[in-house]
Amino acid sequence: MILIVLLIVLAVMLVLGLVLGSASVRVLREYERGVVFRLGRLIELKGPGVVLLIPFLDRLVRVSLRTVTLQVPPQEVITRDNVPARVTAVAYFRVVDPNKSIVEIQDVLSATSQIAQTTLRSVLGKAELDTLLSEREQLNENLQHIIDDQTEPWGVKVTTVEIKDVEIPEQMQHAMARQAEAERERRAKIIDAEGEFQAAAKLLEAADLISRNPVTIQLRYLQTLREIGGNENSTIVFPFPLDLLQQLRNVVNSDDRTGAIPASSPDPQMPTIASNRPSALSPTTERGSLEHDPDGDHELLESGEDNHEGTEDLAAPEDEIGPLHGVDRGVRSVRHPPGAE
Repeated sequence: MILIVLLIVLAVMLVLGLVLGSASVRVLREYERGVVFRLGRLIELKGPGVVLLIPFLDRLVRVSLRTVTLQVPPQEVITRDNVPARVTAVAYFRVVDPNKSIVEIQDVLSATSQIAQTTLRSVLGKAELDTLLSEREQLNENLQHIIDDQTEPWGVKVTTVEIKDVEIPEQMQHAMARQAEAERERRAKIIDAEGEFQAAAKLLEAADLISRNPVTIQLRYLQTLREIGGNENSTIVFPFPLDLLQQLRNVVNSDDRTGAIPASSPDPQMPTIASNRPSALSPTTERGSLEHDPDGDHELLESGEDNHEGTEDLAAPEDEIGPLHGVDRGVRSVRHPPGAE
């Protein structure tokens, strides 16, 4: 009977020892740390490896030091230029102070996620759409600094924040595509214009070089003919010297400067009738007269008061005298020799 009681006592003590041993011994992995509370008070950090605790007095909280990948839920953002966008991001953080991550915050993962969401909406709402699409690296750095400053009191270090995707309305996508196409056309035209400008400058230099020796242009003619003749085509080329064309042009210009074709000389048998119009050199009115010589020639007499004898005034109508031999309109005076009609 006594032996049975002793066996029961030993079994109970063994069970109690196993329970106490399991309650007082903890094994922490390399990436884990143990935050120990003894009677509710924080003591020194434990781990990694085997950790001994006082049963029923100490309580151990495990904290992982590995980097956590946080998926930020999609956020509806209105940019600075009033364009709606749907943005998703990802954040990477890790615990650097296990004691603060347990004492200072209740749920470090949830708190970091909420801070990331609010900061994402705040920062991207101040940026324009073009900045959001083209300057993501700068925005990522701003997000990382802001979130890290807010989570530092919790013993959390935010290492990286990346914007994953930016979704914009379909109409805005079409507008951006048209804008990009117009920009490409503008660049193409600028490049084409620059090429034409450079080619014109080179042609000017070549013209100056060729103009120093006229033989070079002849050599250029021959080279061009060789290039054309090398191709298999039915084109017939007749070279025409440009200097000959220039000479012809000079002759035509000289004829234009000398005036029109000279008028034919008047008939010697016809009397020349002087115009009664005012001269361009004298304000007075001149009256011309003609004298017939025995040889049949006509001489123009000086106008004056002494030449009125044997003269007769002819007042011909404009339709009869004007068209004859280019005679101008007006009154004409002609002297006939004696016996001549």
